Amino acid sequence: MKVAAISGVTGQDGSYLAELLLDKGYFVIGFSRRVSVDTTERIKHLLTHANFQFEEGDVCDSLYIIELLTKYRIAEFYNLAAQSHVHTSFSQPVVTTEIDYLGPLNILNCIKSISPETRFYQASTSEMFGNEYDVDGKYDVYQDEDTYMNPQSPYAIAKLAAHQAVKLYRKSYNIFACSGILFNHESPRRGEKFVTRKITKWIGEFFRWKNQKNELDLDLNIGGSEIIAVPPLGVDSIDTFPKLRLGNLEAFRDWGHAKDYVRAMWMMMQHDVADDYVIATGETHTIGQFLDEAFYAINCAGDWEDLVVIDPKFYRPAEVEYLLGDSTKAKESLGWEPEYAFEDLVAEMVEEDL
Repeated sequence: MKVAAISGVTGQDGSYLAELLLDKGYFVIGFSRRVSVDTTERIKHLLTHANFQFEEGDVCDSLYIIELLTKYRIAEFYNLAAQSHVHTSFSQPVVTTEIDYLGPLNILNCIKSISPETRFYQASTSEMFGNEYDVDGKYDVYQDEDTYMNPQSPYAIAKLAAHQAVKLYRKSYNIFACSGILFNHESPRRGEKFVTRKITKWIGEFFRWKNQKNELDLDLNIGGSEIIAVPPLGVDSIDTFPKLRLGNLEAFRDWGHAKDYVRAMWMMMQHDVADDYVIATGETHTIGQFLDEAFYAINCAGDWEDLVVIDPKFYRPAEVEYLLGDSTKAKESLGWEPEYAFEDLVAEMVEEDL
């Protein structure tokens, strides 16, 4: 039985990857950093699985990684641990660098020293591309493995450093080390701080609140910064619901489903030769278009403008305006294709939050 280790197993990608590997007959050791709150919600259904073991461990702890490699004879090591919130990386650049760069560097060094036969996967990100312009000042149409990288956040800088470390250890030490340059990928398990889940969670909460007010036959006043349920005459108390507060609605993103992307991770690790691959759908949409699809899912298409407040505090200090991936290499070398359409992804997320 193959043994795989997954760092960051409690996250969106980690939980889906653990399910995939267990279905394929692996013994899976998943670990994440010790924190003061329970973070196992996404993997609770796996904790009693005979071939799944959850541990608390830190990717920056060399002793822990060495013990993991020697005790379990890890065949495949998937590093998904990250401080992955771009906006947070501006306020916590050192922590972001420790987890997102020094963590994978530590794992690579332990593999080199203790278990060079272990295959290693690193979750890279499309944020590494940043804002790349052609000679005419226009955005590149697609980003692929050879596109120039111009990171625009501490998160992207740390991820690019780790990405380069993978290349270095692969070339210098002949380690099977590969990177998936993942474009935005979402699901109902996405963290609530990320804009897509923030949108669908708000819609779910608002939909339930609105239906309750409709049952009471109350009119809604959506002026100002709150939505007000207008009370009947003679009733002093009112009920309000906060509007959805967002930043830049014009940023373009290439959104796929996390299930498709973890399948690509596994396929990279089965290939004969370690390499780096862009994983993307090849379609790009603005956050405004994501809102369109999300409200369409509750039969309110085009009715969201008065429900959303543009709040400058949600703008990044340096914005990445346009991301669109070319995954031709992954399709030709791995046989990978995305299975989820953008519209189906959004509908699934909204339905889960209703």
